[in-house]
Amino acid sequence: MSRGKLALRLTPFQALLRSIEVGATTQERLRRSGIQPSAQRVAVADYVLATDAHPTAEQVWSTVRARFPELSRATVYNTLNLLVRKGLLRQVQLEEGRTGFDPNLAPHHHFIDEATGHVHDVPWDALEVRRVEALRGLEVREYQVVLRGRRARAKSGGAGSTSA
Repeated sequence: MSRGKLALRLTPFQALLRSIEVGATTQERLRRSGIQPSAQRVAVADYVLATDAHPTAEQVWSTVRARFPELSRATVYNTLNLLVRKGLLRQVQLEEGRTGFDPNLAPHHHFIDEATGHVHDVPWDALEVRRVEALRGLEVREYQVVLRGRRARAKSGGAGSTSA
């Protein structure tokens, strides 16, 4: 029997497990970080470690649940917290009351497009923040700049377009 015909007879859960076996990079990454790669953890990690959307836990749950209906909210929250503790993911507070998750561990800032709500990574060197060490009475562990606005529209003639 051909592999394609076999795949048609699998349940959605079995198909997910098979896809996890084929794409072992996430499993390997979890193992290297000391995380036991269950099917649910791999499904969450596959999405959140590859997205640039800075999703909330609810957004992760909603997205991953579309292909893994058995996935619980608790599993998503626990997995996200585990990925943060193991250094695979950063938790970012970009707006009051909204915690997102960012797989980009390199130093960078963020730009929130107020028209779309999309969060864009801004290279660290694109902005200059000076004299943080001169703040008296504060021990700064880390910092980032969160810019808010709208992406500039490309001007006719192609010159002057801005990307964040």
